[in-house]
Amino acid sequence: MPESQPRSQIILVVGGGISGITTALEVAETGYDVVILEKAPTLGGRVAQLNRYFPKLCHPTCGLEINFQRIRKNPHVTVFTMSTVAAIHGERGDYTVTVRRTPRYVKPHCTACGDCARVAEMKVQNPFDYGLGDMTAAYLPHEMAFPMRYVIAPQLIGTHEAENVKAACKYNAIDLEEKESTFDLHVGAIVWATGWQPYDATRISPYRYAYLKDVITNVEMERLAANNGPTHGQILCPSNGEFPKNVALVQCAGSRDHNHLPYCSRICCLASMKHAAYLREQYADVRVDIYYIDIRAHDKLEAFYRKIVNDPQVRMIKSKPAEIRIGTAGEPVVCGENTLTRHIYSNSYDLVVLATGMQPSYSMNESLVNLKTDDYGFIVPDADKNGIFSAGVAAGPLDVSMSVQSATAAALKAIQAVI
Repeated sequence: MPESQPRSQIILVVGGGISGITTALEVAETGYDVVILEKAPTLGGRVAQLNRYFPKLCHPTCGLEINFQRIRKNPHVTVFTMSTVAAIHGERGDYTVTVRRTPRYVKPHCTACGDCARVAEMKVQNPFDYGLGDMTAAYLPHEMAFPMRYVIAPQLIGTHEAENVKAACKYNAIDLEEKESTFDLHVGAIVWATGWQPYDATRISPYRYAYLKDVITNVEMERLAANNGPTHGQILCPSNGEFPKNVALVQCAGSRDHNHLPYCSRICCLASMKHAAYLREQYADVRVDIYYIDIRAHDKLEAFYRKIVNDPQVRMIKSKPAEIRIGTAGEPVVCGENTLTRHIYSNSYDLVVLATGMQPSYSMNESLVNLKTDDYGFIVPDADKNGIFSAGVAAGPLDVSMSVQSATAAALKAIQAVI
């Protein structure tokens, strides 16, 4: 074989969120083999954790289930969950990727009957709900999980209860002896679709996220509004479980700020507009204040923005709050200056939602591959010549539709790299 030709035409996609799924399917449906690596127990990424997403305010089930069906029907797609990249060696057309697999303790022939969860008593924090609720230590990550297979939390291993959970499985699908393992993949091109993580709100110390239960983040708000979330879709104050009557939505919480994220994450303004709509749908008399620097409602979503700001129950306050104090009854009190009126305010609320920004999940220290990143940690296109590409938010802040477009472009580039 001439040296100019690739030794492998398999394409590896690192990340199983909406960008990774789209990239993989676009590749597979042209006839090339593709492997998806996902560090979580299921595919879907952040989109699966949303209540609804733009531009049509669809529920995640709509878009993800169609793609899961496409994966099931396509023999060119191989999926490994609970798997990460441990090392990469080689060059374009001839990469050897070492994959590290974390134990799931449940075998592939699990039928998702739920018998293991019914006997489990230990509770662990639920990462799918961003820690807002607990779950049993034998669990299905969520109702539309792909693969539809249970997981045993590592905290359960080695306990007497673990043996009870194993005995409850009539299909002998639980393996309490499973260990971490590694294996190698030989691929011709790699697409990083490693997505994003919410900015850590505890770092914004003036907003007292760590001390006030009723100060939450935008991603936590999505879980409170979701029917499969910790409150079964009711937006309630975490401190007392009551309906909020007065809610603040704080834009740019840690964004466009040289002390935190100096850039705009693109989605936060419209996410807050969406959260105002969630509240108004549930509570006819709720008052919603939106604190903003400026509003960025791009493309056709201007009409949605206009609908929200014209709602008489929604008040727009042009300000970046200076701090959130603890009120006399333990409630959050948003303090700052209205930059239009120069009024110094100190407003009490039942619930405050911080619109935190997007940070890349990709880390140079984790991947063991020399990819160039910009000043903010997002992957830059310089890697393309090596047969390594980025898709979705791995390359910069994007909404869902833009991530899908980016993923399609990455798929085409990866195919060209292995032809």
